[in-house]
Amino acid sequence: MSDERRVVITGLGLATPVGIGIEAVWDALINRRCGLRPIESFDATGLGCAIGGEIPPFKMTDYVPKGYRKSTKVMSRDIQVAVAAAYEAVKDAGLSTKCLVERGEADGPPNVDSTRFGANIGAGLICADLHELAGAMATSADPDGVLSLSTWGSDGMSNLTPLWLLKFLPNMLACHVTIVHDAQAPSNTLTCGEASSHLAIGEGFRTVARGDADVCICGGAESKMNPMGVARQQLLARLPADAPGEAGRLCRPFAADRCGIVPSEGGGLIILESLEHARQRGARVYAEIVGFGASANTHDWKQPDPSGAGISLAIRKALDEAGSRPAGVDLIGAFGSGTVAHDASEMAALDAVFGDRLAEIPALAIKGSLGNNGAGSGAIDLAVAVKAMQHNTVPPSLNTENPDPACRLRLNSQDPVDAPIRRVCSVAYSLGGGQNAALVIQQYAE
Repeated sequence: MSDERRVVITGLGLATPVGIGIEAVWDALINRRCGLRPIESFDATGLGCAIGGEIPPFKMTDYVPKGYRKSTKVMSRDIQVAVAAAYEAVKDAGLSTKCLVERGEADGPPNVDSTRFGANIGAGLICADLHELAGAMATSADPDGVLSLSTWGSDGMSNLTPLWLLKFLPNMLACHVTIVHDAQAPSNTLTCGEASSHLAIGEGFRTVARGDADVCICGGAESKMNPMGVARQQLLARLPADAPGEAGRLCRPFAADRCGIVPSEGGGLIILESLEHARQRGARVYAEIVGFGASANTHDWKQPDPSGAGISLAIRKALDEAGSRPAGVDLIGAFGSGTVAHDASEMAALDAVFGDRLAEIPALAIKGSLGNNGAGSGAIDLAVAVKAMQHNTVPPSLNTENPDPACRLRLNSQDPVDAPIRRVCSVAYSLGGGQNAALVIQQYAE
C-alpha cells in the first residue's frame, strides 16, 4: 500500500449506556461504572430478563441542523443512535461538515469534499413502533375481534403515516447520516449482527485505501431496548436469569459462572481518512489501520463452532495483512459476549492464534459494563481500544474476576493497568449467522 493511501483514524463517536461521546465513555470505563440496570423504556416483565443497557436521554435537535429537525420525526431509535454517534465522530475529528457549518459549530466552509466522503454503517433488526402498529391493527379487527387482512389492506394501513416504513429500513441509518453530513461518496449498509460494524470499518478501510474516498464514516448502531429485541434473545436462550439487585453483575464475559448476554443499545461511528488528507488539514491522528480480516462459517445458526475456526481465520487474515505475528500484538480487544458457548468459541480461537503468548498480552472485554450493543458493539470496542492505545492504559473489564479455567486471556477487572500499547487486534463476531471479523490497528508513525 503506497504512503498516500495509508488509512488513519481521526475521529471517534460513541453513544452508549455509560455516556455519549468518547471522553465520557472512556471516563466511565476507567472508573468502573456500569450502564446496565432495570429497563425503563418499556415493561420488560415476562421477557426473561428486565435488565438492559439504555443510553442516557438526549435530544435529537442537538445532533442535526435546524433545517433537518422535522426529519427526526421519522427516525427510529436505531437511527437516532447512529446520527448522535456520527455527530460525535465528526466533531471529534475536527471535520467541518455541512451539519456543523449549518449549526454554526465550524469556522468557514466544509473542510471535506462531499464527493470524496463515504459511509459504511452496520445496522440490526429495527423494531417497529409497536404502539403505532398496534393502534392501526386494532382498526382492522372484524366484529369478532379477529384481525382481518382485507380490512387491514383497505383501512388499517391508512392509519399509519405514509412515511412509516422509512423509520425501520436498515439502510436508513446510513441514509440520514450521509444527508446530515453531506457524504456523497460510496455508501453501504451491512446487516451481519454483532460483526456488522467491524465489517463496515473494514469496508471503509478498503474504500479509502483504494482511492474511492478520502474520508469515510463507518461503524454501526443498534437498539435492542424494545420488546422484540429482548424477546428474540429469550427465545434463543441467551438471557441470564433476571436479578434486578445484581444488574451490574449479570454480564460476565469469560467468567466461570457466565450465564448470558444483557441486551443493550449503542452506536459507534469512526472517521477514517487517507493519511494524505489528514495531513493536509492538520488533523490529529489517533491510530492507523493496518489489517482487516473477515470470514464466515456454517456450523449452526444458533450455536457457534466450538473450535472457533472462523474467528481464528479472520484474526489470521488481519494479522497477515498487517505484516504482524501474534507476538507483535500488545492488546487484544476481545468480544466477550457472556454466553457459555460463544465465549468458549472465542477462547478457542484466540488460543489457536496466540498460543502461550495469550496469557502475556493484556486483553479488554467491556460488555460487562455496556451489555450487547448489537451492530454497534464492534465499533464501540474498537474506539475504546484506540483510546487505550492513546493513553497506554487498559481499562478494567467488569465482572471478569472469576475466569473460566479454560480462559488464558489476561483480563483485569479492578483498576486500570498501564501498558505500552503499539498494536491492537480487535475481534467481533455475530451471535447468529457465523460472520467474523478482525481489525489490526497500530500507533501512527511517519
